[in-house]
Amino acid sequence: MGQTRVTSSGEDPRVTGLRTAVSRLRRELAGHPAEFPDRGIAEDELAALDAMAVSGAPEIPRLRRSLLLIAGAIGSVSALACALRDVRVAVDLFGEPPRH
Repeated sequence: MGQTRVTSSGEDPRVTGLRTAVSRLRRELAGHPAEFPDRGIAEDELAALDAMAVSGAPEIPRLRRSLLLIAGAIGSVSALACALRDVRVAVDLFGEPPRH
């Protein structure tokens, strides 16, 4: 209990999943032809999520904040719904932030 699995490459599989999901959503967002007002926010927060994943030890409250901002920014773009869901699932694997 309290232990995290590590892949043969030495990386936490949750981090690998997060990086994969973020990469997919970034690609899909980049390829989406429509402009919308909060696109820049989504792109910035996806970059932040990627940076947290690369660090290997993302902070759960920050992960959740980024996810909320991304969902708010692109939530109405149905073409991105599956990739956004994958990011949410990847963030959820890190658990809930500690309660104060």
